Amino acid sequence: MSPGYRKNNKVKRSALTGIWQHFLDAHPEYLARHYWWAYLWRFGVWFFDHQPIINAILFGQYQTLKTQALRACMTNRPKGRLLQLTCVYGSLTPSLMKSLKDDELYLMDVADVQLGATRQKLGDKEKSRLLAARMNAEYLAYSNDAFSTVLLFFLLHELPPAAREHTLDETLRVLQPGGRLVITEYGQYPRQHFLCRWWPIRILLLHLEPFLGNFWRQDLFAVLRRHAKTYNKTLRQVDEFHCFSHFYRVCVFEVEGPDDR
Repeated sequence: MSPGYRKNNKVKRSALTGIWQHFLDAHPEYLARHYWWAYLWRFGVWFFDHQPIINAILFGQYQTLKTQALRACMTNRPKGRLLQLTCVYGSLTPSLMKSLKDDELYLMDVADVQLGATRQKLGDKEKSRLLAARMNAEYLAYSNDAFSTVLLFFLLHELPPAAREHTLDETLRVLQPGGRLVITEYGQYPRQHFLCRWWPIRILLLHLEPFLGNFWRQDLFAVLRRHAKTYNKTLRQVDEFHCFSHFYRVCVFEVEGPDDR
């Protein structure tokens, strides 16, 4: 093998592994490095935002999880503003807008391409009720106690530990006493689930979701309570729904302030 061939091959590999750097553009480094192909690349955004693809990624559980998340958000919803923390693929946001009727929906995401893709799913009247803003979930530009309901739909497992801590801290900061927090996510480490016991699927899943392993082993309720305490709030879990043999869950929490105790 000639030195010239080795040099050219090294350059090609370097260019390939460095693609993510073209997607930084004020995006968090972990997002550009690990998820550019799914959330920042326009072709990827188009490809993954098709229902058959979403269903395949969630092993056929998308509709069940979406329905449960909507029910958790809307049933006896506390009066006030609702925040969807980051865009999601599929029909969740249009369904949420429909459930809200004439109320506004606050939506934030760190990527313009995601906000644009969400707007394209909405009619003109719905777009007028969508208050969308580009911002990082770790540093929300909302005031304290600004929302009565906050929805996180498959966000936390895609965050590295430090970013997850910041995001949960901000979530508890902007969530008012008497408010509701709805989190749709993977369950705790499913050691006995057939997907984890079948090592090729487990390795593939952890390769595509590099922060999932850490999230699986985290006590979500304990972390939330710790951050709530920072703002002199307490958190009470009022519901938890499981599906796909506890592989996924929808958790519902209520926030109490010092006057509620």
